[in-house]
Amino acid sequence: MLKEPRAGRVKTRLGREIGMIGAAWWFRHQGARLLRRLDDPRWALILAISPDRAALTSRAWPAHLPRLAQGGGDLGRRMARIMHAMPPGPVCIIGGDIPGVTPDHIARAFAMLGRHDAVFGPAPDGGYWLTGLKRTAAPPPTLFGNVRWSTRHALADSIASLGPARIALADTLRDVDTAADLNAAPRAIRAGT
Repeated sequence: MLKEPRAGRVKTRLGREIGMIGAAWWFRHQGARLLRRLDDPRWALILAISPDRAALTSRAWPAHLPRLAQGGGDLGRRMARIMHAMPPGPVCIIGGDIPGVTPDHIARAFAMLGRHDAVFGPAPDGGYWLTGLKRTAAPPPTLFGNVRWSTRHALADSIASLGPARIALADTLRDVDTAADLNAAPRAIRAGT
């Protein structure tokens, strides 16, 4: 899931601390680096872009990757829409602000879906950087409902939205929401290279 990297419209919490232009610049370069790293033959990489009009017209992201519009609503509604839009089979969703993610992290998450209904990659702040579903049946209508987004409860609430599913937890990785998160990243990642 990616947003068009425009100042004041992406990474606004980070932007309040380092400036909106700096936050958009970081996100654009971080996203491009992430896509180069995760473009792997073991899975189909599809970009879910917001705002919707940017899904087909944005030149910020590689033209060879298929795209779809995220649609409206909160993060949960947009992720649920993506899960429903994909053909049957396992699907993992990540954001563009996880500097430490590697293809091995993604491969382990997909492997967990062989024995579980869902997988989450926890973040240290109580949220998560990855969510995945096995998708042998339609996702439950409660999927990502009543989640307190951007709080320490986001992971627990999202797990609860799945009901009696078998849940696996993948590696814990840090996303970048604040200047402190950015400063905790290695120097090359802070620079977006």
